[in-house]
Amino acid sequence: MLRIAVPNKGMLSEPAWNMLEEAGYRLRSNPRQLVVEDPDNDVELFYLRPLDIAVYVGRGTIDVGITGHDLLLNSGTDAQEVMDLGFGASTFRFAAPQDSDIRELADIDGKRVATSFDKLVHDYLTEHGIQAETIHLDGAVESSVQLGVADLIADVVSTGTTLRNAGLRIFGDPIVHSEAVLIRSPRLEPDDERLERLERRLQGVLTAKRYVLMDFDIPVDRISAAVDITPGFESPTISPLHDKQWSAVRVMVPKAKVNQLMDELYAVGARGIIVTAIQATRM
Repeated sequence: MLRIAVPNKGMLSEPAWNMLEEAGYRLRSNPRQLVVEDPDNDVELFYLRPLDIAVYVGRGTIDVGITGHDLLLNSGTDAQEVMDLGFGASTFRFAAPQDSDIRELADIDGKRVATSFDKLVHDYLTEHGIQAETIHLDGAVESSVQLGVADLIADVVSTGTTLRNAGLRIFGDPIVHSEAVLIRSPRLEPDDERLERLERRLQGVLTAKRYVLMDFDIPVDRISAAVDITPGFESPTISPLHDKQWSAVRVMVPKAKVNQLMDELYAVGARGIIVTAIQATRM
């Protein structure tokens, strides 16, 4: 049975649960459940703290997990990234008080940096030849400067509003760009059939979210022009219509480009253009 760790709470939790549910896995019915067996899919789900998932996968008996790229780096374990999951995007940045003279990476030398990701920050500073004291705090690092614990902070940034409200200013290049990732234990072979099945299912969910089916009718002598606009994954499905001068085309297209593609198809003669959502895929 494949053991899968999922976030019990936090910004990664609900998208991770939704993705697994859409991939056909059974989730918990009670928020107090920490372990769920899904014998139909031969998996066991463990609901764990996001900060701990990479540790369990890298050092414990959990086979795979969903966590953040930044959390994996900070764990220091041998867990391996398998695939990006397309949600939970964020950056990890340095921030200092508005009136501080700390404005670039070199200014951090000799300073105190408060963060929940002490290994990640320490490794980054060491790589850039910066010596600074890294102070570990579990959450709410924005208050550390005001309370005299640190000179600056390093934290996850989405919009930056929280930092600005705390009187902090982002500076320097991002320490790391992060998003949710699927990770595997070093003891699980990358070609393990159970892992490959999970990957296919999750990739199917991602494809269904990013693509739609587009159907349209097109004059036979303009099929080539339409195919140039919508080539699809392999090739569009083209079927003859009762009127031999027309054909019906079905093709997968990126959801983000739907309206642009419809305009282009209409311009070359396509009519009856219909877009349909995709529930699931196997590509």
